Amino acid sequence: MRSTAVLFAVSALVSSALGATYNIKDSFVGEDFLCGFSHQTFDDPTHGRVDYVDEKTALAQNLTFASDDTFIMRADSFNKVGAGERGRKSVRIQSNEKYSTHVTIFDIRHMPQGCGTWPAAWEVGDNWPNQGEVDILEGTNDIEPNRATLHTGANCAQPGGRAMTGKSAGKNCDVAQTGNSGCGVSATTPNSYGKSFNSAGGGYYVMERTDKFIKVFYWARNDPAVPADVKTAGDSINTDAWGTPTALFVNDKCDLNAHFGPHNIVINLTFCGDWADASYASGGCPGSCKDHVDNNPEAFADAYWDLAGVHVYE
Repeated sequence: MRSTAVLFAVSALVSSALGATYNIKDSFVGEDFLCGFSHQTFDDPTHGRVDYVDEKTALAQNLTFASDDTFIMRADSFNKVGAGERGRKSVRIQSNEKYSTHVTIFDIRHMPQGCGTWPAAWEVGDNWPNQGEVDILEGTNDIEPNRATLHTGANCAQPGGRAMTGKSAGKNCDVAQTGNSGCGVSATTPNSYGKSFNSAGGGYYVMERTDKFIKVFYWARNDPAVPADVKTAGDSINTDAWGTPTALFVNDKCDLNAHFGPHNIVINLTFCGDWADASYASGGCPGSCKDHVDNNPEAFADAYWDLAGVHVYE
C-alpha cells in the first residue's frame, strides 16, 4: 500500500505539471517596447545605487534605443555619480498589460554584466508579496549561475523531487521567513548568466504559469535543442514538446491561485542594493560596491540589455 501511495503521489505531481498549447497574445520587438511598456522612475525598492530615468530622458541620453528588431536598455557609462545623486542612471520598464495563465518568451542577445550590477527579468503582482513574484533571469556581480525564484506571502513552499534540471536553492517561498530570499532554483546548464551568457550570444528564457505549476526554461542561443516555436515567434506554442524545465514550482504545498495574481513583466538593471551589496565581495569585485558604481563609469560599458523580443502567449 505504501509503494502504491508513493507512485500515485509522483504520478499526480507529474500530471499536474503537463504543459499545453497557447496562442499569441502580445509580441514586443524593437519600438513595440515603447508602446507596450512604461519606464518607471520611483526610488529602487531594493535600495540600489540607481537613478531610474523616464522614457524621454532615456531616449535623449541613449540609455534606451529602439530599432526595427532591437531594443536596448543600458546604464550610463560616461559620468561619475555625485554624492547627492540617487545613483547611476539606468532603466526599468514594466509592461502595461497584466497576465495570469500565460507563457512569456524572452529572446535576449545580451544581458548586463559587471561588478555592482543586479539585472533582472521578472514578473510581479500589484500587492507584493501577496500577489507573488516570479524571477526568471536574475543575479548579481556576474556570479553564475542564474537563479529562478518565487517570492510569496505566508504558507507557500516547494516539495523535493521535482522534475527539473536545476538544483533547489530553498524550498520556503515566504519572504518574511527567508529574508526575501524566496524559493529559488539554480540552473545547472552552462552559459545561463552574465559573461558566459553573453559570450554564447545570449539565449531564450521562458516562463510558463498556470494554476497548477510555474516553469522556467532556458536554452542557449545555439543549443540545437531550442524548440522551433521558441526560436521563431509564431501564432502558437506547444509547451508539451519542450522537455524538462530548468525550474519547476508546483501547487503541492502552495496554492498558486491564492499566492499569484495578475502580473506585469518587468525588466530592469539596478546596482548594489540589498543583494548586490551583500554578494559584492563574492564576485571578486574591487573596493566597495558604492564607490565602484559612483566612480568608474567605464566599468559599465557592458551593462546593457539587448532584447530581440518578448512574446506572450495565453
